[in-house]
Amino acid sequence: MTGMRRYLVLSLLALTFSACESTEETAQPIVLPDPPANDGVYGYASGCYALQGFSGKAQPKHLAASAGGEAYEFSAELADSAAHFRMRATDLGTYLFYDTEQRYFTAQAVEGSDPLTYQFVRADKLQDSVELLDDSFRSPAEWEVEVSERDPQRFQLKHYQSGQYLTLDGLTDDPKRAAIVTLFPEEDCATFPELGLDAEGTPTKTKWDDGDLYGIAEIHSHIFTNFGFGGGGIFHGSPFHRLGVEHALPDCSLWHGQDGRRDIVGYFYDKGGSLQGDITTFIPILSKGEVPEFNHTTAGYPDFTAWPNAWDSSTHQTMYYRWIERAYLAGMRLVVNLATGNSVLCDLVRGTKAQEVRYSCNDMVSVDRQFEETRNLERYIDAQSGGPGKGWLKVVTSPAEARETIKAGKLAVVLGIEISNLFDCFLTPPEGYEKCSEATMNAQLDKYQELGARVVFPVHKYDTAFTAGDGSDGIIELGNVINSGHYTSKVQDCPSIDTTFDHGGVTFGGLNQPRDTFDSDPPLDFNGFADNVTVKLLPLLGPIQEPALEGEYCQKFGLTPLGEKLILGIMKRGMIPDIAHLPKRSLERAYELLDAADYPATKTHGGSNDGHVYALGGMRGPGLGRCADPNKPGNMADPLRQAVQELIENGGYPAEGLAFDLNGFAHGPRPRFGPDNTCGGTQDDATRLTYPFTSYDGSVTFTPAHLGNRDVDFNEEGMLHIGLLPEYIQDARNNGVDDDTLEPMFRSAEGYIRMWERAEARAKAMQ
Repeated sequence: MTGMRRYLVLSLLALTFSACESTEETAQPIVLPDPPANDGVYGYASGCYALQGFSGKAQPKHLAASAGGEAYEFSAELADSAAHFRMRATDLGTYLFYDTEQRYFTAQAVEGSDPLTYQFVRADKLQDSVELLDDSFRSPAEWEVEVSERDPQRFQLKHYQSGQYLTLDGLTDDPKRAAIVTLFPEEDCATFPELGLDAEGTPTKTKWDDGDLYGIAEIHSHIFTNFGFGGGGIFHGSPFHRLGVEHALPDCSLWHGQDGRRDIVGYFYDKGGSLQGDITTFIPILSKGEVPEFNHTTAGYPDFTAWPNAWDSSTHQTMYYRWIERAYLAGMRLVVNLATGNSVLCDLVRGTKAQEVRYSCNDMVSVDRQFEETRNLERYIDAQSGGPGKGWLKVVTSPAEARETIKAGKLAVVLGIEISNLFDCFLTPPEGYEKCSEATMNAQLDKYQELGARVVFPVHKYDTAFTAGDGSDGIIELGNVINSGHYTSKVQDCPSIDTTFDHGGVTFGGLNQPRDTFDSDPPLDFNGFADNVTVKLLPLLGPIQEPALEGEYCQKFGLTPLGEKLILGIMKRGMIPDIAHLPKRSLERAYELLDAADYPATKTHGGSNDGHVYALGGMRGPGLGRCADPNKPGNMADPLRQAVQELIENGGYPAEGLAFDLNGFAHGPRPRFGPDNTCGGTQDDATRLTYPFTSYDGSVTFTPAHLGNRDVDFNEEGMLHIGLLPEYIQDARNNGVDDDTLEPMFRSAEGYIRMWERAEARAKAMQ
């Protein structure tokens, strides 16, 4: 007999003897033996336990499955005959109870009961708020563990959905009537569903020999894009879910439809769908809310037949928290998480009935939700790790806090905003919105600084009250027209400054009707667009069929006076402006403002403008090349070498990180081999990545990567998600990139924080 079982038997005998000795006339209180040692309400994460309940009057009983197996009841005398639960943390101190038959302990309202009563149910599946399109929904399977008000050595359970407390036969509003709960350790629980890390070891290196921070900075990512676009299924999959991976990364057919045909946004971004000159396909898409052909297979966890795929599937999650953790094991120590979304795309999909949403399509609602969820992710990881501050990830709001976080061996997350209608400062305010002023803009800067924003893009895609849009062509420019009610204003009289988006021809030539005044009254009215998509788009059907304009075009307009004040406001608050999306005329003026203040910026798309961004103390995140040249070993690091050399020549700290733009409707690193390779079949098979291999610092060993039941071949599938960062780095090392060449990448966390420190110092000087 084990010590625990002997303890339980003796306890039961003592309680039985006590009960036999008492009578109704001389009843003695039942005294429970000391409970098993525990680490408090946070210490039960991922443990295996039997749950004993005590009312204070009758003998304590353990929770067990009922005779029919569909319910639970407090009926077992011993823990051995009780249900044994894997306690999966859903938040700090909140748990799922997952039994050996993979069913959940839930308390569900009895339909039609008055007053409302609850019954204990063994649920084999759980619903969630996305599936139900109910943003207020809370799962009946979650239980908050609290110290009992009646026995400070034991606990009480609070039902997360109802806010009521567990009793031996239901729920109560009164915590003084709550069952006194003891949790007894067991060893035979089911394993809760989760993705593996395919890695062994613990990161130990936090600094270089000279004292500088060790680690990679990923300075352009979008972890929570699924909370943009109204929080529906336009972008599918979450970085985490309180109820686990089955809810974070499920089959997407409920939202994207059979064969992914309701994934309209993914169709146009990934499959080459084009509106130009093809009204016969455009109209049916709008009227039916689906594309006319097979789009993608939909299976998620545990099979993942087609997604995640960072380079070929823009509308599916690539930054699940376990993938982020695997990248952290490879040396990633700082991530800039940019809240993003697009109200026009959201309204288009909602208006065509392709998909529904949980809340407003408004861009700033997207920002609010993504900031909130990033902090919830920190709590979730802390919960899995045993309590507040014990996790490997922390949201930071100052360079000093970022330094301490990385020194402690954790991943620092910096919040930022990359949204199309920043601060609701529309060029043409829709119904219900006022025109932005300097006062309202500053109030918004103050608000989001208080919420933790430290990086701001002055523009992302569309014309706003701050500036002309970034000059993106095609479907983005069509969205710009819908967003503002103005036709495109592109001209060929362009500044020579290099930009990522503001150049080239115009796909929809008929949409380009340059106006004289940037903020003149719009000729088109798209108020109520989502309520009548087809009718609202009728005026544009002719222009989008006109021939494309060839040559070099750029935005006619640049920063507005309010836009200049925005950039000054960002600087005065010590925030980091990212200037990657500014069109040519706006970028020229932004550099003048930055130069005058001697203030750093990031430019996480495109080039450095002949070192200008480096001369200011900024960063880009150029990354590595993808194709190895057999005649030039180590050439895969050429983008990094060139950037670092240019940075040094401009007086900068020798460090450059990464800017993958994952979940940002960009395309990640493709494979070097196989049918989808980008290298034209020139790669030597002898240079294929093999396992096992060790991290750059030697502390972690990586084994073959998996996606649930699916084996992943980095050589032929490329960087499908952020968790394949170890392979991305090792692939370059295998092809002659030495560790000295990679060192600037592993100093980029230090480089980013130095830039941030400089921004704060310059902000003080500007006051």
